[in-house]
Amino acid sequence: MIATHIVRIWHGWTTPENAEAYEHLLLEEIFPGIAAKGVAGYKGIRLLRRPVGDEVEFITIMTFDSWDAVKAFAGEDYERAYVPPKAREVLARFDECSQHYEVRAGLEY
Repeated sequence: MIATHIVRIWHGWTTPENAEAYEHLLLEEIFPGIAAKGVAGYKGIRLLRRPVGDEVEFITIMTFDSWDAVKAFAGEDYERAYVPPKAREVLARFDECSQHYEVRAGLEY
């Protein structure tokens, strides 16, 4: 069993031509910028990537230790996606809202 925490999941899609640039932007600017905010209760972020037809899908999964931490990161309208202007330039489309889930249990080996 693990302690309850919150995951914030978001999807974005780009062209294959923009995929490397977008991944680089995430890893070199956006993720470090999120960490630099120093939000209490922010535990980290994961990046998933896969080709889907003529697009490349990206999923980010952020982990927080409470709803208060999610709101400290995203504000009272916490479901609104955080998509900086540079990211909007290379994304073909993206979720306007993030999905949030309480993690109730999990096993790791």
